[in-house]
Amino acid sequence: MAKKISKKSILEKQKIANERLIAFSEEDIEVLQAEYGFTQNGLTEERAEENGDIYGENKISRDKKPSVFKRLYEAFINPFTAILIVLAFVSLVTDVIIPEQKDWVTVIIITVMVLFSGCLRFVQETRSNNAAERLSDMVENTSLVKRDGIEAEIPLDEIVVGDTVRFAAGDIIPADIRIIRAKDLFIGQSSLTGEFEPVEKYAHIEKGKKYDSFTSRENLVFMGTTVISGSAEGVVAVTGDNTIFGQAAKSLTGKPERTSFEKGINSVSWLLIRIMLIMVPVVFFINGFTKGDWVQAFVFGVSIAVGLTPEMLPMIVTTCLAKGAMMMSRKKTIIKNLNSIQNFGAMDVLCADKTGTLTLDKVVLVRHMDVNGNEDIRVLRHAYLNSYFQTGLKNLMDLSIIERTEEFAKDHSSLMGLNKKYIKVDEIPFDFSRRRMSVVVEDKDAKRQMITKGAVEEILSICTYVEINGKVEELSENLKNKVVRTVDKLNA
Repeated sequence: MAKKISKKSILEKQKIANERLIAFSEEDIEVLQAEYGFTQNGLTEERAEENGDIYGENKISRDKKPSVFKRLYEAFINPFTAILIVLAFVSLVTDVIIPEQKDWVTVIIITVMVLFSGCLRFVQETRSNNAAERLSDMVENTSLVKRDGIEAEIPLDEIVVGDTVRFAAGDIIPADIRIIRAKDLFIGQSSLTGEFEPVEKYAHIEKGKKYDSFTSRENLVFMGTTVISGSAEGVVAVTGDNTIFGQAAKSLTGKPERTSFEKGINSVSWLLIRIMLIMVPVVFFINGFTKGDWVQAFVFGVSIAVGLTPEMLPMIVTTCLAKGAMMMSRKKTIIKNLNSIQNFGAMDVLCADKTGTLTLDKVVLVRHMDVNGNEDIRVLRHAYLNSYFQTGLKNLMDLSIIERTEEFAKDHSSLMGLNKKYIKVDEIPFDFSRRRMSVVVEDKDAKRQMITKGAVEEILSICTYVEINGKVEELSENLKNKVVRTVDKLNA
């Protein structure tokens, strides 16, 4: 039997984690290295396993999945079906007490309606939840971590306190981290603070400085926040439920609010109950006093209750909701809770945000063209230098450029050994205001050049000249429009 963790125990763990986070922020890196076992080469695998056992895994706890019995209860029991079940039971008792007026039709009809409605809801929601779990299992987020001197992408839940993590523009911070090196690092903390403006972060320590909150500490970044621009390297201080994000998520877990659909159904159900509580006793007593047959009056009262209740309503409602869920599943949308269909359908505008692109995890570079739409080896060479020398994780596009260049190098000597012919001098990381990324490289003759990449529209907006067949010409509006038309044609 699993041991239940008390609220007091959770608060104590969070307090200890917060104290550790402050220590990471204020202590010298040498002190932290001695205590948590990391070096310039990161943790060893043995120490990583030890730290994981001591400080916990990097997972945010979710609400416990309801058992089959609880889901059955929720599918069958609500105020409306409760009315029908009570009426079916009373009708059954009446049929047993008064054999000469035995009529099983009412009991059978009500029972069938309740069973059909409940089973349909249970089956549909079970299928949707199973599909959502399978989809969730397919998604694996990773982060670039250094262990034993080797950098590798590992799943987020395998990150432990003391791990050395690298991140760059577009990455989501995997844990609460102390920064040890940073270059033009700006973090979006809106998920924690609600503030839209990015915050610049540094690696320096200001001992003795008073802070209003954890998020105001310049050398800390937090789980769930986003790297807007720049790049950095840091050491994990807190993981999982004890992170600032995890503590906030823990405080929000619990029973979800009822949807407007559920509120409407409950309102109608209680209205029917109130009407029956008034009508049935009134009819029962009037009939009993006027005719003197109290058994018959009771049967008549039950008939009134059955007549006031729309027995088919639960089945009709559930069928309509299930049909909506199946239609949405054909459009690649999983509805886990049937009652949310009504809220979903009542939306005028749905605002959604996503990061990344859903692909087959394979991007292939097919063409490398100049402004006239002709293939040009120089374009591929410059693209390679930018992708190869940029800091941080290589995205799928960068990897495809590097792979394509290495393939072409077999037939084009000018592409061979580019990573040895050039050295990186500097870098201007991507950010969402500049909207481009640049690297400065130098060849063996000390000739420097800056290679910039970005969206076509962004690059065209800052260009004034173009090189065509070795000649530098002014970039005309006609040529700009030609480039845009070529891009639109390829995107179609």
